[in-house]
Amino acid sequence: MTESTSTAQHHRNPFGRLLARGDALCLVLFALIGQGIHGTLSGLAAAWRGFLENSLPVLVVWFLLAPFLRTYTRPTWCNLLLNWALAVSAGVFFRFLALGKDFNLGFFIFWGVALASTLALLLAWRGLALLWRLHQGQSEPNVKR
Repeated sequence: MTESTSTAQHHRNPFGRLLARGDALCLVLFALIGQGIHGTLSGLAAAWRGFLENSLPVLVVWFLLAPFLRTYTRPTWCNLLLNWALAVSAGVFFRFLALGKDFNLGFFIFWGVALASTLALLLAWRGLALLWRLHQGQSEPNVKR
């Protein structure tokens, strides 16, 4: 499949666009929830900083990988999980590099928390999206294991 074919299919796939928006929201919520838990969400400037430091690195990798993994043109659980594992792991790595943080125990703790929390958010969102799609009378979208 050529890139133009993939792009054309994405534009004809409103469910894929919906999934992309919801996935992005989940990755942003990850940062906001973390800031709320740590008591650092004290206004719009703090939320923006949390987005830049925590969500943006993951989002960049996520949407760079998505076309290659066909996360939205052929949405499967396997594509989602592969995109999640690679993007969150690489995004956390780039976050630590960009912030000049040491790769010590704190890195592994943050990485584990990021993996667990983003997976929970994404699975909840994707499950709701699938239920909504099935409720609308549309067939299940290529859900393979």
